[in-house]
Amino acid sequence: MVVKVKTPLTTKVTFLLPASLLVLTFVVYPIIATIMLSFNINPIPNVNVVGDRKPGLENYVKVLTNFKFINIEGLKSFSFPMGAIIHNIIWIAIHLPLTLITGLLLAILLQNVKGGTIIRSFIFLGMVIPMIVGGLLIQFSFDRDLGVVNLFLKIMGLGFIARSWTIYPDTALFSLILGSVWLWTGFTVTMYSAGLASIPKEVIEAAIVDGADFKTILFKIIIPLLRPVTITVVAMTILWDLKIFDIVYASTQGGPGGASMVLALLMYDFFARLQDYPLSATVAVILTVVTLPVVALWIKATLRGGKT
Repeated sequence: MVVKVKTPLTTKVTFLLPASLLVLTFVVYPIIATIMLSFNINPIPNVNVVGDRKPGLENYVKVLTNFKFINIEGLKSFSFPMGAIIHNIIWIAIHLPLTLITGLLLAILLQNVKGGTIIRSFIFLGMVIPMIVGGLLIQFSFDRDLGVVNLFLKIMGLGFIARSWTIYPDTALFSLILGSVWLWTGFTVTMYSAGLASIPKEVIEAAIVDGADFKTILFKIIIPLLRPVTITVVAMTILWDLKIFDIVYASTQGGPGGASMVLALLMYDFFARLQDYPLSATVAVILTVVTLPVVALWIKATLRGGKT
């Protein structure tokens, strides 16, 4: 016989109160304060952080028309810098498919390989090391004299195109994106390895008995069954790409000439270098608004069991 004990309301409140206070202090209030600051409304009593600006949309107009946010001339000529928001979009467009394909293929190849766990551990090192260190490693990897990238090019007989890739406007952003693939692939490999382990072996064995080749098994069985994992990987990768900061700051600091500027670094630039807190808060709000649809679609897909 199970006896249900009703918990008094005061006990529930006692347990919830400390956590609620922490959430209100360190999550809710900073969000509200940031939104207020972006509209030139002073969120801190007795401390003027907005200067003589009047409440309104002034900061949003300044940010959205700032060449660091979006550079119309760069877009027209398809030359860098194109603006932080465009650079983030380019980052997602290149980084997302590369990490998805690389992570899935590596997870499949290492699934039944002897020592595959050890190899996956080495691949996961990119996620373990601090991103600042990862940014410095990317900078050195693409260095003309010390970099492994140029060493590989020389081995392939392409030494004549060797250069310090991160110091040129036309290659800086792409160098960081390719470097970030290594740093993030450990996550996708881990996620897909866990997903592959959950697929019943009987399904694969039955397909083999029926004469299915690897291509058929991959596209008709494995990829459809891994759809919930793929949705999570896609959402997490897009969010990581949108808030990317450490790698860029350590490697190029947004240079040369803003060619690798991204939204999170632009927010830091307004805050630390220009000390324009309302503009920094405005970029933070815009970045949050951009990420919200990704989070909403992720949650919706998750609640539907991975069905789009």
